[in-house]
Amino acid sequence: MERAEGSLLLSAQLRLDLPDAVIETLEKGIPVHFVVAADVVRQRWYWFDQTTVSARRYMRVVYLPLTRRWRVNMASNPVLDSGLGVSYAQNFDTLDEALAAISRIARWRISALSDIDEARQTLHFSFMLDTQRLPRALQLGVAGRPEWNVGLERNVDLAFGDGQ
Repeated sequence: MERAEGSLLLSAQLRLDLPDAVIETLEKGIPVHFVVAADVVRQRWYWFDQTTVSARRYMRVVYLPLTRRWRVNMASNPVLDSGLGVSYAQNFDTLDEALAAISRIARWRISALSDIDEARQTLHFSFMLDTQRLPRALQLGVAGRPEWNVGLERNVDLAFGDGQ
């Protein structure tokens, strides 16, 4: 976490080891979607914790058999398979290069510092495979199978009162 230019920025390097079932699906040319979520939560002793800021990044990885290349789309809204919508797309020669691109998060702007107050807050970070975006036939096959539970979560306390 970093505070710069009036914003709260997140940088991370994830160690991403996909199960064989997910890799086989990708190699068949079926798009696989991932979601990165960052929620700033204000802890309250008298009621449930309050989410003050919520940011999402959506990624789609797909193999293009005609060109024998991998395409990664990134957007702040879900990436549509129809090609509509606004997203950043980049092509890679290997699956490892494509996975390295989605596992690096550099200076992602979570929110403006003015949106976060000085109270004790925690950042809830998660990276997960979005099985709801798989084709319907595949969704039925992945239900209850642990190799499709790809994800990680991390909580970071944000200390704003110490002059950082």
